[in-house]
Amino acid sequence: MTTTSERHLLRQSVSALVDKHADPAAVRRAMVSPLGYDESLWAMLCEQVGVGALVVPESLGGAGGELADAAAVLEELGRGLVPTPLLGTTLAELALLAADDPDAAALERLAAGESVGAVVFDDHDYVVNGATADVVLAVTDGRIQRWTDVTAEPRQSLDPTRRLARVRPGGSMQIAQDPGIADMAAILLAAEQVGAAQRCLELTVEYTKQRVQFGRAIGSFQALKHRMADLYVAVQAARAAVGDAVASPGPVRAALARLAATEAFCTVAGEAIQLHGGIAITWEHDMHLYLKRAYSSAQLFGPPREQLRALEDEVF
Repeated sequence: MTTTSERHLLRQSVSALVDKHADPAAVRRAMVSPLGYDESLWAMLCEQVGVGALVVPESLGGAGGELADAAAVLEELGRGLVPTPLLGTTLAELALLAADDPDAAALERLAAGESVGAVVFDDHDYVVNGATADVVLAVTDGRIQRWTDVTAEPRQSLDPTRRLARVRPGGSMQIAQDPGIADMAAILLAAEQVGAAQRCLELTVEYTKQRVQFGRAIGSFQALKHRMADLYVAVQAARAAVGDAVASPGPVRAALARLAATEAFCTVAGEAIQLHGGIAITWEHDMHLYLKRAYSSAQLFGPPREQLRALEDEVF
């Protein structure tokens, strides 16, 4: 079990690498690269921090960590919109681990960052890591399948920092019953959304302290203070929901976390565009990237209306 202090050190290690190797300019270079992410940064994250090994047991070449560890890392990566294959790879590992006899060789490669994983849910058309994954699994009707001879077709995405693809299998075999991979996906994505929302809010607060209008920094106006206070509350509420879901994963908590994180991120990003004014919609400014990530992530793994239906089915 990972202690709080160990998880704090994990966050610090990831944050240090991001600060050094994934500033906004580096993110822009990565998002237009052939794979859509910085291979050297991904290698450092795996070799120096072990992000690919977090949820894999030590007996299978992993770090023996928990879902909370992966969520903490994804939150840090989300802050900077850093493109990596971590989300899809972690989900692929969790799916493989559901088997009675997990594929140790595949898990070791994924944990080391030598392979990239992807998990396909109901929508085969927009799969995270779909074009780069060499370990592909699918969750269908309560079962997990291992796909082989996969063909992938890149799909146009609103968010240039996250590549999506349509994937189709040449063959498949059932390997396990589904332990709730969709819930884990929702929780991990929600953690990433919270990190991005928090950073989006920080950038907006910084800007309003610098932008002068009528002889005063616009952040000093009471109306804007109230708006940013409301945004802060929304982000913290979402963080609390994600924390509950990470501590005790399940359909209800996963749906609540996703709904709270999606609402917080979309609201913060939309307000940030308004508060930054015209500069926010220029290609040179990064705020539009946060807006695109917010609205793209809102539809990933099922749009909010599906989360609401899932929550309704569990509660009523």
